This record gives sequence, C-alpha cells and structure tokens, in this order.
Amino acid sequence: MSKPKAPKSKVKFSVYMKKYWQLYVMLALPLIYLFIFKYLPMIYVQIAFKKYSLVESVWKLPLAKKHGFEYFIKAFSNNDFKYALRNTLTLNLLDLVFGFPAPVIFALILNELCFIRYKKVVQTIAYMPHFLSWVIIYSLALQLLAPDAGLLNMMIRNLGGETIPFLNDAAHWIGSYISFGVWQNFGWGSIIYLAAIAGINPELYEAAAVDGAGRFRKIWHITLPGIRSTIIVLLIMNLGNILGGGFDRPFAFQNNLVMRVADVIATYVYRVGIKGLQFSLTTAVGLFQSVVGVFFLLLANWLARRFGERGLW
Repeated sequence: MSKPKAPKSKVKFSVYMKKYWQLYVMLALPLIYLFIFKYLPMIYVQIAFKKYSLVESVWKLPLAKKHGFEYFIKAFSNNDFKYALRNTLTLNLLDLVFGFPAPVIFALILNELCFIRYKKVVQTIAYMPHFLSWVIIYSLALQLLAPDAGLLNMMIRNLGGETIPFLNDAAHWIGSYISFGVWQNFGWGSIIYLAAIAGINPELYEAAAVDGAGRFRKIWHITLPGIRSTIIVLLIMNLGNILGGGFDRPFAFQNNLVMRVADVIATYVYRVGIKGLQFSLTTAVGLFQSVVGVFFLLLANWLARRFGERGLW
C-alpha cells in the first residue's frame, strides 16, 4: 500500500523553512533581546499600584491606598509633576513643529543638487552632529552662548549691543534648546527621506520636464506626493513620543535659572524616583507617560487611515 501524501501546506512550509531557516535564527536574537529587556520588565509595572520596599518581593508588596491609585493621585496633586508634564508637552510640540519639517526640507534641497561631490560633503557635515553626545553639544553651546565668555555674546558686546541670556532666561533657553535639537537631528533624519526620494520613478520627472514644469513644480507635484507615505509614518511615530523624549538632552541643558521650563518628566523621574527613592510614585508617572504615548500613537494612526493613508498597520 502506498503511504498517504502529506498535506500540500505542510510540504510548502517544510520546504520554505529548509530554505530560509538562517533568517529565523538571525531574527531570534533581537526577539530574545526584546523579550528580556522590553517585555520581561513589564512585570514590575505593578510597583505603581503597590507600596514599594527594597527588602520585599514585588509579588508580596501590599496594595497602595485608594484601591492602588494612591501614587497616581499623589503625582497629579504634585506641582512639580504638573510643571514637568507641561514642559514635556511644550518642548516636544515645539520639537515636532520645528524639528519634523527640517529633515524633509533638507532632503528636498539635497535632492536638487547637481554636483555629487558637493552633495556628499554637505551630507557628511550634516550627519556629524548626530554622533555627538548631548554633553558635548551643551559644552559647545556654553562656549558659544554663555552670557559673559560666550563667543556670540562677545561679538554682540564688541559691536555695542547688550548680551543675550541664551541659556539663563526661560524664553531664550527654549529657543536655544529647540535650535540645538534641530541641528543635531535634521541631517540624520533626512536619510530616510532621501531613500524614499530615490525610489520615485525618474520617468515622472522627465514627463514633467516635457510638459514645461519647473523645479518647484516637480517638487510639489512629484517628490512630495512620492514621499508622503514616509512622512505620515514618521509623523505618527513622532506623535507617539509626544509625552516621551530622552533624558540626556534636557538634563544636560538644565540649570537652576530655567528649571521652571526645563524640568521634564524624564528628569523629574530621575530626581524624585532614583535620587528621592520614591519608586512607586515614579513608576506610576512612567506608566501614565506610556499610556498617553500609546493613545497618541493609536489616534494618529487612525487619523492617517481615515484620510486614506496606510498608517503603521
């Protein structure tokens, strides 16, 4: 008697795995990393709802008052947290308004350059700030913008003007903070847009040239629509981080004169949680931050799909 044949789907799967198993082995390493360093620590989110103790297991910690929401209520009744929340939203929104269009504009300009060598030199110079730490960037800012010994203020003073408190006045500090953020990121951020522009069919530009379209018409009607989906995806990802942001940049730029506008959630968590040993309170703050970030991500993705774009999923 002949043996029954294996189902066609199983045969296809086994053939596929024999051919591509190396790719899945390579994929296993980042998946293990994500599980250990991203998903496994989520177990300790429960600290936000419990009274934390260094000597007790997280599973044995007693529930906090008010059905576990004691530390959330405490955070929202704390003026320092309210200021940190306001500053985080303000600085991230300004970063989005001024920092998000910058790499798009830079990529469009680079794409129009005819001299390849000059284009490569400009790209290299623009990418370099991305590899500098914020401590180094703040040191440069101090050398340039310090009230007394800063190069820019010395030039202003020599020309007969009054020095500008770039790093000591709240309004000027915000402008300096946003400017250095744009400077550090716009070159590196343009890489994705340049890759998207390279994928546009060059025949579209040739047809537009035949129809008499100038450079700006080609950008408006061909280049921008060609990278629109990339812009939407990156905008959604940036909106998901509207209440996030890194720790190193605001911490490096902070000083006592501008703390009312410079203290953000990341530095608040460091100061109150790590230095002040209030782990339950700052875990509650971090959980709130993550939930709001997910909400903005889902909202932005929904709006993108609503208006006919692909979105993230």
